[in-house]
Amino acid sequence: MIPTRRCNLSCTYCNEYDQHSDPVPVADLLQRVDRLAELRTSIVTMSGGEPLLHPDLDRVIQRVHEHGMISGLITNGYLLTADRIQRLNEADLDQLQISVDNVQPDDVSKKSLKVLDRKLQLLAEHAGFQVNINSVLGAGVRNPEDAAVVARRAVELGFISTVGILHDGSGQLRALEPEHLRIYEQISSLATRSFGRINRYNPFQRNLVQGKPNGWWYCRAGARYLYVCEHGLVHYCSQQRGHPGIPLEQYTLADIRREYLTKKGCAPYCTISCVHQVSIIDRWRDPQKVDYAPSQRPDVKIESLLR
Repeated sequence: MIPTRRCNLSCTYCNEYDQHSDPVPVADLLQRVDRLAELRTSIVTMSGGEPLLHPDLDRVIQRVHEHGMISGLITNGYLLTADRIQRLNEADLDQLQISVDNVQPDDVSKKSLKVLDRKLQLLAEHAGFQVNINSVLGAGVRNPEDAAVVARRAVELGFISTVGILHDGSGQLRALEPEHLRIYEQISSLATRSFGRINRYNPFQRNLVQGKPNGWWYCRAGARYLYVCEHGLVHYCSQQRGHPGIPLEQYTLADIRREYLTKKGCAPYCTISCVHQVSIIDRWRDPQKVDYAPSQRPDVKIESLLR
């Protein structure tokens, strides 16, 4: 869910922010959380933009908890203080993720270890929730060794460490160069707890880092995974906004079942790991066989497709 599109940073590789949008009214966000609970959602993660810019974020996180769903937060970390972390504890946040892009800030990203290390120490001292530090590799990363430094620091502080591969503006693959691949292997060998580490041992992640397509999996975005934008529309993911583009309050079980069976042309070169992780449990069953314009809602009998 996106509580605000505005961000206090302007990383050049990011296409998910602006610097002027107002926060979504809290009443709308609470209604969206309620609707997600009705759809039997398991996990709701707040992203952005920078979600900590929303003045009522804690109320929304608490609402997620009240429904018995796992609550997550993706933040750049700049606004974290000891008091802010304690408020997240009180809101019953379950998991927080920060991507640290480099050791020293540059003109591409200010999310550097130099700037954020004190924030990470505060999290180690005060957070009652799980913390995941994500480092990045791929095209646009000038110093791949920085990712290893970030990963080692995360483990040193007792956090989960993951590594992401930068995608282009459509969420597609940017294959790793040999030096980046070497660093990727080094980070993957670190002893850290994360479901994402499953990717190290399956063909999906192995193909990604080598620049090969993945034609063997079924993307279940729109079903297992929903991206709810600031306007309350359901999209496949952050990089495929506009499809299917249905208001969350109108999203039904029939929509979920249809998208579960719908082929996504972007899937072979997708690097959106969260979508892959929730889709992987279905990779061996229910081949996708629905072809139609994703902006339309066809009159199909879902039950017949599931037979």
